[in-house]
Amino acid sequence: MKTTALKCPVALASRVLSGKWKARVIWTLQRQGPLRFSDLRRALPPISDRILTRELRELEAWDLIARDELAVSPALLKTEYRLSDFGRTLEPVMAAMADWGNQHRVKLNGDEG
Repeated sequence: MKTTALKCPVALASRVLSGKWKARVIWTLQRQGPLRFSDLRRALPPISDRILTRELRELEAWDLIARDELAVSPALLKTEYRLSDFGRTLEPVMAAMADWGNQHRVKLNGDEG
């Protein structure tokens, strides 16, 4: 997916990971591995089918995730989503975000767990 050229690297990264769900989809696939659509939806409540479909398409257009269709039988395909090799380059970014969130959870929203 192409966008207007952004010279600021933080703006570019923010554009790619924008929205409520993209980072969460990437984090879920990073932690759980390849997942079917319904498994992803269950892992990300309360996301709707429409929003999840849109987010998956955008992440696929950025080449951050891959969509694999596996033939279970001649008449049935099993579709799974996984991080692409390019998407795996976000793993240290996502780990840093998770560490920061864990370290500052209480200060930011009062949660203890």
